Amino acid sequence: MSKMPSYKRGKRAAAAPSPRLPAFALDNLSAEQHALVEAIKSGPRGRFQNEGPFAVYLHAPGYGKLAQALGGYLRYHTSLPPRLKEFAILCTAQHWKAQYEWHAHAPMAANDGVKETTIRNLKAGRPAKSAAKDEMAIYEFVKEVYAKRRVSNAAYVRLRKIIGDTGMVELVGILGYYALISMTLNVFRMPLPEGTPLPFAEPRI
Repeated sequence: MSKMPSYKRGKRAAAAPSPRLPAFALDNLSAEQHALVEAIKSGPRGRFQNEGPFAVYLHAPGYGKLAQALGGYLRYHTSLPPRLKEFAILCTAQHWKAQYEWHAHAPMAANDGVKETTIRNLKAGRPAKSAAKDEMAIYEFVKEVYAKRRVSNAAYVRLRKIIGDTGMVELVGILGYYALISMTLNVFRMPLPEGTPLPFAEPRI
């Protein structure tokens, strides 16, 4: 039997908090909720999972329909390669300690070519020194934006040389959208699948 990748392992540092929103049964949805589910199923994701941010969207389906459309575009239709998109998403998930977001996207990042060593370093909050050159440019850009709410010319120009003007606009969109998702997951305490260890220590507040 093959060894499970280390980014999936970990001990539950604290009990997961209880979700703040009740779950909807998919056989008892309103017309607007059905429209949201069908929009997600017919889009690039190809299916609806009644968990994570999508379970939250069912409580405000009009808003959810717009939000998921933006997310679908940013995840599947930008000029950035999947590896760099997933790397940027992991940087955001780590910053916000978004449990579900990390759980969902760490395997995707690995599948798209981000090194497991890089994923482990990101998760632990260590500098991603094992990352590829283009990933490091994103890492430094993201860390600066989140720390200073601005970005230096040096970090901007370095990354722009790699992904261009269109890529820069799209990357900022990705960071903003997944910060929104992180806040959504954290505020409403969306759970991981039963039995899944929390990627990060859950703060006691």
